[in-house]
Amino acid sequence: MLSSTSLPLRGKTALVTGVSRRRGIGYAVATQFARLGADVFLHHFRPHDTRLPWGGDDLDAVREGLRAELTPGAQLGDISADLREAASVPLVVDAARALTGRLDILVCNHAQSGDDGSILDMTAERLDAFWQTNARSTILLTREFAALHAGDAIAARPGERAERRGPFAEPVGRVFWMTSGQIHGPMRGEVAYATSKAALAGITKTVAAELLDLGIILNTIDPGPVNTGYLDPETTDRPLEEIEEWMRATPFGRYGEPADPARLIGWLATPEGSWVVGQVLTSDGGFGLG
Repeated sequence: MLSSTSLPLRGKTALVTGVSRRRGIGYAVATQFARLGADVFLHHFRPHDTRLPWGGDDLDAVREGLRAELTPGAQLGDISADLREAASVPLVVDAARALTGRLDILVCNHAQSGDDGSILDMTAERLDAFWQTNARSTILLTREFAALHAGDAIAARPGERAERRGPFAEPVGRVFWMTSGQIHGPMRGEVAYATSKAALAGITKTVAAELLDLGIILNTIDPGPVNTGYLDPETTDRPLEEIEEWMRATPFGRYGEPADPARLIGWLATPEGSWVVGQVLTSDGGFGLG
């Protein structure tokens, strides 16, 4: 019989957003959770992927691949939703909770890619699109997740501190946000994307402190340059010489793989990772030191 040590997430339900491609970080995170014993609920929005050079994936194959990783008795569910629409956020959280009747882990992995530009290319519409997808929906998802665990601790007036619960024998819930390399250096041609991701990194400590009153742990992950298809020569949207220059600068001669940040998130979601709170953590194999 498998022990709680080998399956530390048994009995936990995790919602992972942006899981529509088997080469994506979201798929790797969902796989890691499944192997650790969790019930897993997926959010996806395939229309976003199909307009990008690296394309979409077969959602049935995504589901089949993850079902194969589930431990005996664990469940898998999924929903498609455009998280730019604020009304879709509570629907996704409600659907995830309905899988098992509980929701313990939230990973906001979804993000808009493509159609970005330099500062000279910025428009209100472009900035709004990235803000709505990457930052606003992440904050709203976190609010819905927190409300599940807050009960009557929600403050009566906006801005007031919620009644502090605890002390807690263990975390009530875990939330993971995803940022990017804008905290380490310039991201030329990605002003809207970097802006939306910087917002999440910038408010991590504020939101983490508020969630901690409820026993919920928030950490933000910068996965570094992970090749999810956008760095393959045949599907990249970047100049090939830039890709080759990047590769020469990598400490280990490779870009990150989706499993690299997934292993970090998986560990942080277990009891062993519970003392790490409110941090912006970079997992890049030393790329930022090159």
